[in-house]
Amino acid sequence: MTIRPFDWRDLPILLRYRHHALFFDNALVLTRGQTWIPAGAILSYFAPATGVFTYLLSHDRDSDLPLMGQVIHTAGSQIARLSFLAPEAAIESQALPQLIDHMITQIGWRGAFHLLAEVDERTVAFEMLRQASFAIYVRQRVWQLSGESVAESNSTLWRASTDNDLIAVRSLYNNLVPGLVQQVEPPPADHLHSMVYCKGDDLLAYAELRYGLRGIWVHPFIHPDAEDVIIQLVDRMRNLRNRRSRPIYLCVRSYQSWLENALEELGAAAGPLQAVMVKHLAIAKRVGRTFALPALEGGQPEVTAPFARSESKK
Repeated sequence: MTIRPFDWRDLPILLRYRHHALFFDNALVLTRGQTWIPAGAILSYFAPATGVFTYLLSHDRDSDLPLMGQVIHTAGSQIARLSFLAPEAAIESQALPQLIDHMITQIGWRGAFHLLAEVDERTVAFEMLRQASFAIYVRQRVWQLSGESVAESNSTLWRASTDNDLIAVRSLYNNLVPGLVQQVEPPPADHLHSMVYCKGDDLLAYAELRYGLRGIWVHPFIHPDAEDVIIQLVDRMRNLRNRRSRPIYLCVRSYQSWLENALEELGAAAGPLQAVMVKHLAIAKRVGRTFALPALEGGQPEVTAPFARSESKK
């Protein structure tokens, strides 16, 4: 049994698996489509600097199906995402944990602290991830908007975000998102790629946007005191410039489940409830070290300075 990075010799296997893969990154698949499998794997071979890494596990016996997996990790980010595993028919293979462990090792060397995966809890894939020490830290549901664009939009309070909104967005995020989730997905640290909803000087909501040829992904964060904000957001999404006929998907996390009633009334179609899972690759650990200082007024004071150290684990 060998595990190695994908190369051009694996193209026939890749093409055979492109319709038989399990996906674990909703935003990627819904915005780019399943054609991402061959495109992403080829990209990982020719341009590894993009942060896409595809691996192939081959067995000693030709009768066993080779396994393929992909992770995406942007350089400098603490978060990596499990993109896909293939083929679906081999999801219960005893060799699959070895492939996952190999990918974890590779992204751990690159500096990733967490590996994320989104999966339906009613599937075999969920049990497989649990056995690989993935844990649930939040649940979510993806809603698809129906309805076409209209000539005029009443959602005048939603606008494109600017760098000046960053502090207010962080404050909203810290107030809305549970601490357990923030340990894995910290608030925005630099530029925003979103829209914000303001009333006067108060920022009451923002929505992260991702665009792709196959669809538009929206992840809203809305303060509970903001009335009718979700209605105006849906109205604004249906009237996005250059939307064309692309579908729009809204991701609603469990800590904002109150948004689901409004989406249902607006005619959005609900997807299955999913578990968002994490595999921790490192833990932060405080270590106390004592440094002796010169004697002051006849004493020998000592101070303890905390240091942060990361400890790898599987």
